[in-house]
Amino acid sequence: MGSGLLGLLVEEVMRKERDHAHCQSVITHLVKICNAGDVLHILLRHVEDTDPNAIADSITFLTQHIQTVLIRLGDTKPALLGLALDALHKQMTKLPVPYLHKQEQEDEYGLGRSCTALMTFVQPFVQEVKSQDTTSPVTSSSSAELKSVLLKFCMESLREPLLEVQFDRKAETSQNSALWSFATEIMAILPAIQEPLCQLLFYHRLRRKDDMRVVKDNGSRQTESRACLAYLLLVQLIAMEVFPAVFSPVFVLQCNMEYIDVLLSRKDESWVLKGLQLYDKSLGRLLDNSLSIELLDMKPFHSVLHNLLKIMMECPIQHLKAKAIMVFQLFIEKLNGEAKHKFFRCFMKTSKHAGVESVILKNIQNHLVHSSKSRHKDGWFEGTLLISLLRETVSLPEGPETDLLHGMDRVMVSLNLLRYLLIKEKKNLS
Repeated sequence: MGSGLLGLLVEEVMRKERDHAHCQSVITHLVKICNAGDVLHILLRHVEDTDPNAIADSITFLTQHIQTVLIRLGDTKPALLGLALDALHKQMTKLPVPYLHKQEQEDEYGLGRSCTALMTFVQPFVQEVKSQDTTSPVTSSSSAELKSVLLKFCMESLREPLLEVQFDRKAETSQNSALWSFATEIMAILPAIQEPLCQLLFYHRLRRKDDMRVVKDNGSRQTESRACLAYLLLVQLIAMEVFPAVFSPVFVLQCNMEYIDVLLSRKDESWVLKGLQLYDKSLGRLLDNSLSIELLDMKPFHSVLHNLLKIMMECPIQHLKAKAIMVFQLFIEKLNGEAKHKFFRCFMKTSKHAGVESVILKNIQNHLVHSSKSRHKDGWFEGTLLISLLRETVSLPEGPETDLLHGMDRVMVSLNLLRYLLIKEKKNLS
């Protein structure tokens, strides 16, 4: 009888037409005494059938009661927790992500409230995993199932909504941001359930297939989730205190290229910005002139470079274009002499954009200036190697038929480079 009343009472509370303190008290009582399976089915049905305009209110109200029911359950808890989290997360992803901080503070559509409610909802189950005795075979199996469910929820939340969120770690208001707190809590849950961040990012392909904690790849969704994880960890420095400091910068860059490629290949502003920032941070840890030519032959580097150039040339959002140009320049600075020589030659052969080509020509001149002032001369930019490079770079792309007006940037930079070489040669002869 109580279960039959529960659905009607929930509908009455969600209508918000009058004070429902008594209804809420009855619901709280029924959730504690009625059959747990029946109650959970009723509550989840209400989650799934929520009016689009009342999603946040539904999540905020129902999570507390769903949590109570799940805590009452025994061996079936992990599977039913998974069903509940799937239903709640699916509804949460229907809410629009605020673009501006002011919109986030106003929380008109309730995404911030929903994220806070979900974090409160999962905490008892996270604590249960932490406190379980894994030496017992029965407990170990239950713990593994709970970990799998919580890991899936965390990874799905990293993709939606956190990949869409505009983060600003330096803003004074970030500490009051519900979405920032949600990201911080997600990053705290992963090590709490014994999922090392480095294993999720760098060694996910090496995990055993029969490991219950493995989250199987579903297309590119898991790669996108890990891309957000890399961004929050390495750019926003969330949970950086539990991340081992033993990985070389080159190794981190190589691993991150997959995630950077995924982020830059999208047209969403928040994704592209995260990809550029992650690439910037990954390159920033490297010493100048340290990237070897072998790395240029790896497929992810080609794909990332293609996407980066596409943003530089076609992106209509000015701050993304400016960031892409800055990252492109940083990438060039990290290449060693041999890698620069090969990159410049290949790029000038295939590029069709005078503005970007002028950037390469400026870098050739800058490298020549730097090399002339350094104690260690770069053999790749001297003698016959330099001459072969100049023949392929300091030239008119279409010979006498070249449109000088269209290629003015490249022509002017080429003339400036030749002028520099002429002055330098005169000094050497004198």
